[in-house]
Amino acid sequence: QFQFVESGGGLVQPGGSLRLSCTASGFTSDGLHIGWFRQGPGKEREGVACISNNGRSTYYLDSVKGRFTIFRENAANTVYLQMASLKPEDTATYSCTAITRVFGCAHPFSSWGQGTQVTVSS
Repeated sequence: QFQFVESGGGLVQPGGSLRLSCTASGFTSDGLHIGWFRQGPGKEREGVACISNNGRSTYYLDSVKGRFTIFRENAANTVYLQMASLKPEDTATYSCTAITRVFGCAHPFSSWGQGTQVTVSS
């Protein structure tokens, strides 16, 4: 079963930036489409940004377009989520997983890790 390890979260003020990392644990992820998802307090999990295995196709949730950038370094077995202009509503636990389709971040199928907490607050 595929397992990823997320890191890079923290407490940041509104307008600030963070870079999250998603690293494959014990396998090579370069053949997989990968997605970043988040779950805020009292909310359902939603797909935030997803990327194809070769990095050429991406998808973003409307509310993060222009602020978040997903990219990957297959040599490092890692997918990143660069987040800028953060808002309090971005506060959530962010997790990554393998997906079957980039558009819409559809059909996550690997195990969920512990995620990394992002808190946007002044």
